[in-house]
Amino acid sequence: MTFAFRTTIRRLALTLGILGAGCGAVAADDGKTIKGVVELFTSQGCSSCPPADAALKKLVDEGDVVALAYHVDYWNYLGWADTLASKENTERQYAYARMLGRNGVYTPQAVLNGRDHLNGANLQAIRSRLDAMNAEGRGLAVPVQAAIGDDGISIKVGAGEGKANVVVVYFERAKVVDVEKGENSGKQIAYWHAVRDIQTIGMWDGKPAEFTLPASVLIEGNGNSGCAVLLQSMKDAETPGAIIGAAAVLAGPQGKL
Repeated sequence: MTFAFRTTIRRLALTLGILGAGCGAVAADDGKTIKGVVELFTSQGCSSCPPADAALKKLVDEGDVVALAYHVDYWNYLGWADTLASKENTERQYAYARMLGRNGVYTPQAVLNGRDHLNGANLQAIRSRLDAMNAEGRGLAVPVQAAIGDDGISIKVGAGEGKANVVVVYFERAKVVDVEKGENSGKQIAYWHAVRDIQTIGMWDGKPAEFTLPASVLIEGNGNSGCAVLLQSMKDAETPGAIIGAAAVLAGPQGKL
C-alpha cells in the first residue's frame, strides 16, 4: 500500500471516528450481549434514506447488534447510480419480500433477525422490536464466535436446534460519498458497513462446528473492511429465513489483521 493511499485511509478513519478501533469481534465471549441483526436496505438515490443511514451508524456505535447496509440498485434510474449497490443486494431484499409475503420492496427497509421488517429510519422502533423478539424467543439463540488470529478468521458455532446456512457477509466499515445527481444531489453522506459480497461457507446441523477463513478476505479493504457471520435458516433453496446466531470481525485501521 502506498504512503498516499495509506494517508487517505487514515484521514477517512479520522473523519468518521474509526481510527484506533483495531481488531474486534462481536461475539458471545467478548462480554457483549448481541441483541440481534439489523439488515438495512438503502440507496444513495433515495431521499428518504439518509436518516436511516444515520440510524444504522448509531447502531454500529452502540455495538450490541450486527448492523449491515445493503445498497440496492433499483433507484439508479432516478439519475444517480449508487456507488455501493449491487444486484445481489437487491436480490436479497426481494428474497426477504417473498419470505415476508410482500408483493414489493422499499427503502429504507430494516429486516430484523431475518424475521420481520420496519422503516429503517425508526431507530426507537428497531430497538423495541429487537427487545420484543428476544422476549418472545425469536432472538439469537445459538452462540457464534468469530475472531482474527494468526492463521486467519476462526468461526465457532455452538450447539442448538435445527439446521442453518453459515453465511459470511463482507462489508466496508465506512465510506463517504459525494452524491452528484438524483434525489440527494449535492449531499455528502457517510455510509457504514456497506455490504460488498455475500457467501455461504457451510452448513450447520445443530452440532458445534468450526470454520476458518483466510486472513486475505479482509485485506481487500486496506483496513476499512469487516465481515459478519450469520447463522441463517432457509425457507427453501432461494428464500432466507430466520437468523439464529451472528458475530462480526473488523480489520485493523491500517490494513493489518
